[in-house]
Amino acid sequence: MSEAAAPDADTAAEVGGVGGVGGVEPAGHFRIYLGAAPGVGKTYAMLSEGHRRLARGADLVAGFVEAYGRPHTEELIDGLEVIPRQVVEYRGSRLAEMDLDAVLRRRPEIALVDELAHTNVPGSGPHEKRWQDVQDMLGAGIDVVTTVNIQHLESIADEVEHMTGAKVRERVPDWVVRKADQIELADSSPEQLRRRMAHGNIYPKEKVPQALTHFFQTDNLIALRELALRFVADESDEELLEHLRRRQVPGLWETTERIMVAITAAPGNDVLLRRAARIALRVRGELDVVHVAVSDATLPAPARPVDRLRELTAALGARWHQIQADDPAQAIVGFARDNQITQIVLGSIQHSWWHFPGGGPVVRQVIHEAGASGIDVHLIARREPPPAAAPS
Repeated sequence: MSEAAAPDADTAAEVGGVGGVGGVEPAGHFRIYLGAAPGVGKTYAMLSEGHRRLARGADLVAGFVEAYGRPHTEELIDGLEVIPRQVVEYRGSRLAEMDLDAVLRRRPEIALVDELAHTNVPGSGPHEKRWQDVQDMLGAGIDVVTTVNIQHLESIADEVEHMTGAKVRERVPDWVVRKADQIELADSSPEQLRRRMAHGNIYPKEKVPQALTHFFQTDNLIALRELALRFVADESDEELLEHLRRRQVPGLWETTERIMVAITAAPGNDVLLRRAARIALRVRGELDVVHVAVSDATLPAPARPVDRLRELTAALGARWHQIQADDPAQAIVGFARDNQITQIVLGSIQHSWWHFPGGGPVVRQVIHEAGASGIDVHLIARREPPPAAAPS
């Protein structure tokens, strides 16, 4: 088999029944096979899943599959119920598109729909984009399994254009992809992809030389693969955090480093924020910035310094969180526990709400409670600016 097949991603569906067996949940309503580039095996994996689901008695159709003349992919279409395409006249050409109305009339349990980012031929249906067709299917109660490449995500497309020099004309809003119940990575190494390209297993022979010297250059494929891996890793991290919150799992799961910095509006917190960003960069972790506003009307509310810190947070690529609380230490450690933070960064000089009546120093409390939860605390020393040189 020349195409890279994904693992049996729908194993959970085999157990059947609501909630599955032994806590295993059945397959989701909307599944996406995500790849770094054409030829990684997304369509092959989607069709393989279709055959497995069909063998277990599911009512499944191929709403639209694009094989691009790849023989191994075409072989997998055999045995599936294929919804006939509609032919549309456009600018003197006859073009075949997915027949959304036919799929909705057939109303299967599951529809396989290739190329989520595809732009529909004008006049072929009610929508401009195939992802909009998929939304209609999901709204009608049809489970959808689809495919997309990482460069088609709206938030990533511009960067891919910059890296590869290739225009990304078809784009999918990020929210559509993130709405998927399951995202499966169809992966292949750059070397394997280039070999498959050279053997004519991805594009027709006449297109191979240009592809290998342009989009399918090794450095492009490495960068695209990293983008895909990071996207799936981020989605998995969010899914894990949601699972841990929902199940109220005690303790810290160190699947990755998650850094947070607690700041105030006092002078010097911009330095603290930049220091935390460097720590996050070194451990390849994301940074959450937490500003706790104490619920005390007698305390000053310096809006401008906070606004500047919020702007700096955005410039550093971190996430800003504003929390209203009477107990800063509890708010900081509570946020850390809820978000599976592995390292907390604090300033060593106590300003403003760092002391409060009856509670003792906030820093001391954070260190004590975070330590009891297995969370590391970095205490950053305040660095005074160098004195101005005396005029000569």
